Amino acid sequence: MAAVIVIQLVIAILFIILGWVIRFKGIYGLISGFNTRSEAEQQELIEKGYPQKTGSLIFFTGIGMILLFPITFSSFAYANEVIFGFMLIFLLGGMIYLSKFEIQRKKKRSYIISLSLFIIIVGGIAAITAFSYQGYTLKTTNNGFEITGMYGEEWDYANVVNVELMDSLPDVTWRQNGVGLPTLSKGYFKVEGYGSSLLFIQHQSPPYLYIETDERPIFINDKDPSVTKKWYEEINDKVQ
Repeated sequence: MAAVIVIQLVIAILFIILGWVIRFKGIYGLISGFNTRSEAEQQELIEKGYPQKTGSLIFFTGIGMILLFPITFSSFAYANEVIFGFMLIFLLGGMIYLSKFEIQRKKKRSYIISLSLFIIIVGGIAAITAFSYQGYTLKTTNNGFEITGMYGEEWDYANVVNVELMDSLPDVTWRQNGVGLPTLSKGYFKVEGYGSSLLFIQHQSPPYLYIETDERPIFINDKDPSVTKKWYEEINDKVQ
């Protein structure tokens, strides 16, 4: 979590610096594609205020992130998501607005591209987030067990080395490939003392079922502690 906070802070500072240099120092070449335009197009864009407003957009995106930054130290569970969401929507929405300052013959194309990016990126992230929140469960069979949902797999009991029920979860140090939310972790994460692990974790809902396989460690739990204990008993009985 600390790494995410630092990254967001660095991005905000870079936005402020970049936006300030473009807006107030007139270094418009930092805007993607500006230097590849003809001198006539560049001059027309400057007269319309396109590069200046682009600098302001980047600058105020960074300022907004800084203003929201204190919520990361509050009890609000979705602080990082709010900051990232603000950055994404403010920038992409700003790109749509900036299309009105494009040169006339490229204005329509700019609107289409900007709006398409907004729909694809915001819609895609919303869909992935919604899918990641879908539930998962652990199912046992005679020969093995299956974890359903995103990142779920099947394992044979023969591949299980150890099964434990933990009262507390070891420190999760880094997300490798997965969904890391304040209330939920699903996917592949680095776990202190266990290395690369597969997590299906509802945070603040102990206990946690630890399944050590010959491939990688697995940590899983349910919001209902009795369900987690039931999973442990079912797998432990099969492995012994």
